[in-house]
Amino acid sequence: MLRLFLHGFFIALLLSNYTAAAQVPIGQWREHFNYKQTIQVLKGDQIYCATTTNVFAINGRNEISRYSKTNGLNDIGVSCIGWDESTGQLVIAYENSNLDILEGSIVRNIPDIRQSNITGNKKINQIYCRNGVAYLSSGIGIISVNLTRHEIKDTWVIGNNGVQTSVWNVTSDNTYYYAATNEGLKKAPAGQSNLANFANWETISGFSGLPAGAVQFTGFLNNQLLARKTDSIFIQNNNNWMLLYYDPSWKIIQATVSGNKLLLAQNNQAGQARVVQLSATGAIDRIISQPQVISLPRSALADGNAVWVADQYEGLSRFSTAIERFIPNGPAGIASGTFAFSKETLFAATGAVNRAWNYLYNRDGILSFSNGEWSNKGAFNTPILDSVLDFITLAADPADGSIWAGSYGGGLAHFGEASITLYKQNSSLQPAIGDPGSYRVSGLVFDRDQHLWISNYGAPQPLQVRKKDGSWKSISIPFQLTENATAQLVVDDFNQLWVQSPKNNGLICYQYGNIDNNSDDRWRLYRQGIGNGNLPGNNVLSIAKDRNNSIWVGTDDGIGIISCNATVFASGGCDAVLPVVQQDQFAGYLFKGEQVQSIAVDGANRKWIGTLNGAWLISSDGEKIIHHFTATNSPLLSNDVKQIGVDPVTGEVFFATFNGICSFRGTATEAAETISQVLVFPNPVPPGYNGTIAIRGLAENTNVKITELNGRLVYQTRSLGGQATWNGRDYNGYKAASGMYLVLIRDDTGREKIVTKIIITSGR
Repeated sequence: MLRLFLHGFFIALLLSNYTAAAQVPIGQWREHFNYKQTIQVLKGDQIYCATTTNVFAINGRNEISRYSKTNGLNDIGVSCIGWDESTGQLVIAYENSNLDILEGSIVRNIPDIRQSNITGNKKINQIYCRNGVAYLSSGIGIISVNLTRHEIKDTWVIGNNGVQTSVWNVTSDNTYYYAATNEGLKKAPAGQSNLANFANWETISGFSGLPAGAVQFTGFLNNQLLARKTDSIFIQNNNNWMLLYYDPSWKIIQATVSGNKLLLAQNNQAGQARVVQLSATGAIDRIISQPQVISLPRSALADGNAVWVADQYEGLSRFSTAIERFIPNGPAGIASGTFAFSKETLFAATGAVNRAWNYLYNRDGILSFSNGEWSNKGAFNTPILDSVLDFITLAADPADGSIWAGSYGGGLAHFGEASITLYKQNSSLQPAIGDPGSYRVSGLVFDRDQHLWISNYGAPQPLQVRKKDGSWKSISIPFQLTENATAQLVVDDFNQLWVQSPKNNGLICYQYGNIDNNSDDRWRLYRQGIGNGNLPGNNVLSIAKDRNNSIWVGTDDGIGIISCNATVFASGGCDAVLPVVQQDQFAGYLFKGEQVQSIAVDGANRKWIGTLNGAWLISSDGEKIIHHFTATNSPLLSNDVKQIGVDPVTGEVFFATFNGICSFRGTATEAAETISQVLVFPNPVPPGYNGTIAIRGLAENTNVKITELNGRLVYQTRSLGGQATWNGRDYNGYKAASGMYLVLIRDDTGREKIVTKIIITSGR
């Protein structure tokens, strides 16, 4: 019996009252991690599980709590975790050697190891906690942390002759400390005052039956010392070592001791995986294997009659009378391709290319996010996509909201309501020159006539169009382009096509007029230099059309804005303008020196910019910086921001970064053409809420008044796009009293009307 706990849990956030599926309050963040990539499980006051990115926990009621950078942790990329029973604290070590100490809802950061200029491998391999001290096994030795004072206590470099040696784990029996190291199993008296002196550590490998050489694990089973050497387990009995377990067919990935049982995570050359539970005599009590539940086990825990298994690809599972899987909902991959929004659903392409525009063989397909739940269709769960890799571009069909997806090498896919259709040889798409099996679709956009335009990177005719009637046409570009490189596409309000051309080719404007008549086609190539287009650089990385019909061009050396679209082909032409931004007492070209990897436009025509140095929100004209989010000053997961997408309905801004997806609830949404349904969130305003109240569904730049029932004005503002915000306070900064408030707007005739009410239950 396989019981799945995938989507039905209440998700209790560490520092928030909101669930993962709920709308995020304005100004707050949420993470979107892949919770199938688990690496360690242990028992404390809850069952804690570390993933490659963060940590989650399961309490006795099977409720899941997520712990991440968006709700209190200080980093991303977990190396290992440890639990100290005496202080009730969870120690979290990150890949960069940063440390967080979690106690209830309190997080304390200890950055000393990460910030230390000590040379050597500082990565923390395992955490052993005892009596309020955490012993960190690292590449340089053993680092002890005082969990009461939350500070580094000591560092023991225990290699022969005082050199650094990798320590894989530490244990103790109150008489000795034992360390599994690359130089073998070592021990030192627990009462010795100077364990930083390597001379106080004795190597016991190579004696009494324990072979010399590296040891990967040590621990106590039924009060007897264990040592793992590669795929063999040895046990000490009366100061002599004997072989406890060895199976030449199975490789040991990890060994742990819990519940007075030895648990071995294993795999073999046939691709099978299992967890073996051994007694103190070496007898096999239990073998746990389950295809598609255990594929690469990284850690196991015996807990009464149950065994918990953390698997690299299949998440956390509990094996008892049934198999229960604990996988908080999240995306099945990291989005590196474009975002698209359709029918209140976010779609994200997971594929990518490298800087040389070579494919990377990503198989995760297309992610979708709707009503707080992630799902995906890719090579692993959709047979028709088993050979279609690196989806990098998406477009929503204006006719029915379906999604078209471009694969860099595998052609074009249409995700219909009931089926998926692939287009390669059955279309006008052409393989890349020199790579006859590769149909590279690198850009998609629909024009106002619902024709689908397609960048066919590297093809002899690198621009294709699938017309509204389903017929196809190939188009040659009249410029010499390196690799015939075409990528991201944008259509402006004049139905002109703008084509990003990577490999330092620049930007192309194509006015096609009658789509069936090539004689009226007009072309212009934009490059660096006045008169040539005046781009800030020839290496165009991103393009976007704003709400004023201006084309924003992101390059590897800043941004150019083309606002004269109507005169691109007129006498005198139309060059890009390089905007100047004032910051503090300095002025300079917008994003000069930055690689502008993504540009997204929100409902107020402001621009979100993704760079290698974080994400930026700038004013609609580009003259003011509103936000600059980095991995240091915000929950942004990485400074390398690949893509940005803005949900037009909620204003939530999604960031695809090097480390995964996160999002921030912005203040602007797309304006409604008519005010038919105004929504207030949250409403009623719950007790204890001090965040921003959103009023959504307005026309652009609507005048909004908040009044008491007697008409007394409390607050007045204007909408950003289709959304206005209120901090719940009056003009004097006082928190509004509990009660009911009216939301009034001024319509096109100049008359005021009530559109909704706000109930405040948390006022003064």
